[in-house]
Amino acid sequence: MAAISRTEVAHLARLARLAVSEEELDRFAGQLDVILQAVARVGEVAAADIPPTSHSVPLTNVLREDVVIPCLGQEDALSGAPDAQEGRFRVPRILEEES
Repeated sequence: MAAISRTEVAHLARLARLAVSEEELDRFAGQLDVILQAVARVGEVAAADIPPTSHSVPLTNVLREDVVIPCLGQEDALSGAPDAQEGRFRVPRILEEES
């Protein structure tokens, strides 16, 4: 018995707003059936004693350790700014206010 029918493929095509011809419905039904059967076989192989995994090989973190270092102070950060006001960068307005 097929896992997906031609009618279901037509319904999915309508939902996805895809224009599918009659010949494509038959072809897609067959292709989707093969895919669904393969997924079902994988589900049969999965056993309760095998833990789920996200990767086939163990991963290691390649990032460096977080180390707190002194950062740029406010005065130093604003020293190169073309315009600063009240301890912040001052930039030209780009949006108009709506009335």
